[in-house]
Amino acid sequence: MNIPKAQCPALFITAPGSNQGKTTITAALARYHVDQGRKVRVFKSGPDFLDPMILERACGLPVYQLDLWLMGETECRRLLYEAALEADLILIEGVMGLFDGEPCSADVAELFSVPVLAVIDATGTAQTLGAIAYGLANYQPKLLFAGVLANNVASPRHNDMIQEGMPSDLHYFGGIPRDNRFVLPERHLGLVQAEEVLDLESRMSAAATAIASTRLANLPEAVEFTAPEQETPPQLLSGIRIGIARDTAFSFIYAGNLDVLQAMGATLVFFSPLADIALPDVDSLYLPGGYPELHLQTLQDNLAMKSALQTHFQQEKPIYAECGGLLYLLETIVDKAGFRGEMVGLLPGHAIMQNRLKGLGYQSAPMPGGVLRSHTFHHSLIETPLTPVAFGERVHNTSAGEAIYQLNRLTASYLHGYFSSNPTATAQLFLP
Repeated sequence: MNIPKAQCPALFITAPGSNQGKTTITAALARYHVDQGRKVRVFKSGPDFLDPMILERACGLPVYQLDLWLMGETECRRLLYEAALEADLILIEGVMGLFDGEPCSADVAELFSVPVLAVIDATGTAQTLGAIAYGLANYQPKLLFAGVLANNVASPRHNDMIQEGMPSDLHYFGGIPRDNRFVLPERHLGLVQAEEVLDLESRMSAAATAIASTRLANLPEAVEFTAPEQETPPQLLSGIRIGIARDTAFSFIYAGNLDVLQAMGATLVFFSPLADIALPDVDSLYLPGGYPELHLQTLQDNLAMKSALQTHFQQEKPIYAECGGLLYLLETIVDKAGFRGEMVGLLPGHAIMQNRLKGLGYQSAPMPGGVLRSHTFHHSLIETPLTPVAFGERVHNTSAGEAIYQLNRLTASYLHGYFSSNPTATAQLFLP
């Protein structure tokens, strides 16, 4: 059997850990090559929502996850193969450190034979950076290691010292200077959303200019990607119109989830709980996660939208709410400053924002139609008299999983589901 194949230059951008500058460098690389007239497809390893927003702005195309646990090898392989058919360059940003997690970034890079670029923050180090790079390059011998890029280099002399300590068999692509123009602002769940960074274009352009002075200005070697055997999702949502909340308060949406809903026949209609005063004409609703706690006054004051959601619920139409969407449907949200916002009130209870992370990790979510692979990441706690219908099951059973609530046709949880992991279970959430 002849398996379809496609070749495309590709690079996997990783680091020894978080906060080394992976997203900044990946965005800079993408923007640099786009500016050269190339079509660049970017992927994000792991379940993150915020980094892809920045990367989409950098390359001008949707950014998909590559997550072996959430989506499986077949879906990852399909996305890479289809990207290779159309792109001049594929970039994959890793998650955390190269070997952190199960599966980890190195597993993704090795499985698809994508060479690894290690971005290492040079702050507070010089020749020792070479030892760190040597460890990354040799810890997993089968990994294809393209080389090293130093980030936050203080001066030309600092760069020389880094190069002096680099082992002769490791390729040093050069250093990116320390410059506040490159830094991407952060808040409690990660990077500030791309739409909210008003000078994002100038930040990315400045970083792209810095890339031009490194050896990364040249395209990496081509990688061969193969097409997987795959099944077309069943047309379970044919004729169903799904209203999806999408604005700066509700923006944590996997691009792959939208594709699955459309592949099953659904028509997607977007609306803004912040700005709109009525729901579109839809059969079902999807309220994704985001930052409702940053928009309490606006959400509280939009009485017309709250009333429209209550009417939709009373008509026994399906609603699926994840994380921030769950909080919005409670009676109130209390932010870190103590301000209490009156929310929709479909679910009894209250959300209280916390100063520390209160939920993190992969979980299998037993939804009404089957198990969805999911992820949780939140800084709030909820108080509700509702009894959960089920709980997520953690990959590593270190503590109780997230509660899943059901009230009539409303299903809500802190969990962010990945729809391609079980299209049939997904469809049951939205079918009237």
